[in-house]
Order: sequence, then C-alpha cells, then structure tokens
Amino acid sequence: MKLGGDLLLVGCGKMGRAMLEGWLGRGLPPNEVAIIEPNTEIGGALRSRGLRHVANADALPVSLRPAVVLLAVKPQMMDGAVKSIAQFATPGTLLLSIAAGKTLAYFGRQFGEGAAVIRAMPNTPAAVGRGITVAVANPRVTLAQRAIADALLAAVGEVAWVEDESQIDAVTAVSGGGPAYVFLLMEVLAQAGIAAGLPTELAECLARRTVEGAGELSRQSEESPAVLRKHVTSPGGTTLEALKILMADDALQPLFTRAIAAATRRSRELAD
Repeated sequence: MKLGGDLLLVGCGKMGRAMLEGWLGRGLPPNEVAIIEPNTEIGGALRSRGLRHVANADALPVSLRPAVVLLAVKPQMMDGAVKSIAQFATPGTLLLSIAAGKTLAYFGRQFGEGAAVIRAMPNTPAAVGRGITVAVANPRVTLAQRAIADALLAAVGEVAWVEDESQIDAVTAVSGGGPAYVFLLMEVLAQAGIAAGLPTELAECLARRTVEGAGELSRQSEESPAVLRKHVTSPGGTTLEALKILMADDALQPLFTRAIAAATRRSRELAD
C-alpha cells in the first residue's frame, strides 16, 4: 500500500484500530503511520509494535506533513481534534473523516475551502475485515487521492461511493447502525425461543448460528433476500405462519422504516 507520504491517524478506538490493522495487513509500513491517541494503555500497545504514537498533537514533530489525515474520533470530540492538527494539513493533504454527522462543509470551514475532504461511514464488522463503507468526496479531491482513500477503506471490507452527500445520513442509519439491529434480532429470536420452551443456552446458540449462517448464505448466493426467504418458506408450513405475523401491514417493515427514518434524522441533527 503506497500513500505517497505519512498517514496521521487521529483517534485509535475500536474503528481506528480495526482500520489500522487492515492497513498494516496490506503492507503499509508501520513507520509511515503516526497516531494520536490519549488512552495510555492503547498507546503502549501501539509503541510496542513499532508504531509512532503520541498522546496529543503537541507531541508531533512540527515538520510532519502527512499525505493523509484520517479523523477517527467521536463527533462531539471533532472540534478539538481538528484544531489540534490543523497546522499539519497542507494544501496537498487528504482529510478523511469517519465521524457521523460531520459534513464536508464543516471540514471546509475548519481547514479552508481549498481542503480535499472525504467523508466516509464504515461499520463495526470492519473489525473482522467484513465491513461496508460508503464515502463521498468534495470537488477538491483528486482522482489519485480518491484511489488512496478507496485503498485505505477497502482494507476493512467493501467500499461504495455516492455523489450526493445527503445520502450519507441514510447510510449511517442503515449500515452504520445496522449491526446493532442484527444483534437485536439475535436477542429477540433467542428470547422468543426461550418463551417457546427452549433452554436459554440452546436458544441463544440457535439464534446466533442461524443469523451467522443466513448471512453467509446470502453473501455466497446471487439470489435476492426475498428469493432466499421464499426458499425457506414451504406452503402451509411453520415458517409461513411466523411470516404472516412478521410481514403484516403493521409489523416488521413499517417498524424498520420508522426506525431508519429516526436514525437518519438524528444523523442530520448531529451536523447542526
């Protein structure tokens, strides 16, 4: 993986660490990465692997001019983060943010309207290399910079691009929060099994393995989820009886539509 210069990673929490592992696994030299992370335990682990770690931007060499700055801090911490690293962002620096709600216009105000900025939304399966990230670039991003961003994001899963930034709010709602909805499905499926008389351990195992297996089946299949569902649903069978409830006019689909709409609204509120 070639970036044409150093990479400055601002924040090394769960998502930042997942991405870092992906980059190193794809051959990015550790000495080309500088990391700002205030957590001392995480910092010690990074230094033990030969990575350049500092607790705050003041400890970075003033001569640092990274090719890429990746902002992996929580939205409520972003104002402080961008102020602390503004001096290291040159006109040729690519600014890549994975924070929810922080818009391209926001970063334009922080770094100047000439800044090359990409806003991306990954999700937590990135931790196992199976994430999905959707990104949008402002007009100052060059084709070369977009290719670099694509390579960085692809290190933890699939990458898709949109031209309309407003779609990122819905992306945040669907795939950013999506793993939580799937984990909730595991929970409620297990609880329903317990209510039907199964032992807790067995019900939880069945729920987890069923969701895992169905996801893998979907990944390997060229058929749509609707077709795969029909394959499991025999006429007059048990699955059909359950689906009559789950697919009722006032059941799962309208519930999810309201839930995604609420999350999309919240993503837009974060931008304000």
